[in-house]
Amino acid sequence: MAQALAQSGLHEQPGTASSPQVPPLVVPLLVICPLLLLLFARFATTAKPATPREKLLAELPSPPSSLPVIGHLHLVGSLPHVSLRDLATKHGRDGLMLLRLGSVPTLVVSSPRAAQAVLRTHDHVFASWPGSAVTDILFYGSSDIAFSPYGEHWRNIRKIVTTQLLTVKKVRSYRFIREHEVRLVMEKIGETSAIGKAVDLSGLLPFFTNDIMCTIVSGKLFKEEGRNKLFRELTDANSKLLGGFNLEDYFPSMARLGVVRRVVCAKAEKVIKRWDNFLDTLIDGHVSKSLVNHSDGKISDFIDVLLSVEQEYGLQRQY
Repeated sequence: MAQALAQSGLHEQPGTASSPQVPPLVVPLLVICPLLLLLFARFATTAKPATPREKLLAELPSPPSSLPVIGHLHLVGSLPHVSLRDLATKHGRDGLMLLRLGSVPTLVVSSPRAAQAVLRTHDHVFASWPGSAVTDILFYGSSDIAFSPYGEHWRNIRKIVTTQLLTVKKVRSYRFIREHEVRLVMEKIGETSAIGKAVDLSGLLPFFTNDIMCTIVSGKLFKEEGRNKLFRELTDANSKLLGGFNLEDYFPSMARLGVVRRVVCAKAEKVIKRWDNFLDTLIDGHVSKSLVNHSDGKISDFIDVLLSVEQEYGLQRQY
């Protein structure tokens, strides 16, 4: 060490204190070396022959200010939809723009014509959602209609939704539920305004829509023991986990590391355990009360319908 310090001209001068000193070259090296490594990695990547996929992505318009590792993440502000709109206006072409969010190429569609091409003409290409550990946990292996990859399973669950749950007749049958919930909301507004208080619609309307969905999904069982409030709490927890910053969404390879994956999945594991208990209670309540019975004139809820087609579609409660 003394020899190294002497060679660099940083040895201790006579008469000075013997406290350790930081060599002035260390700080610049700590900054420059990582940048050199990043530039070398970027050069090594670009030096490889471009694949057909990379060639196709290179043809898409893209902002020029991409940075190593993070790509265009620094261009997306606290209001992503505003940032994407502004970027698409400036850098997009024919309603298309490519952003590299971390290591993930992301296509931004910003015109009706481009949206039609993505959602209708080439819908099978864009139908599958990228794999995610969080969605795998929250939706039992990403097996629901929103996150399930395009294929036979997705077509089956889509068939159940379109032919059993959301038919025109079924939606119309829930009209009295909607009207009942509207009356309850109007009564609350009337009671609050009668005593001269302001009505908090931002708090009232979410509960209104939540209670409608609760009753349609599971009938009156939802409102027993405050289960409608628990349902809202759990759906809010899902929204925060899916809408928050997930490392694997931008750096999939890094998210595969054990430590990182455990941190990312810890909250999702806690939420899904609560979902398991909640859904088991609802289903057990339907089975024990024999609610799958249409002879009494009652309108069946979603759980009733799913139990009635359980054998036909091979549905099961265990993943």
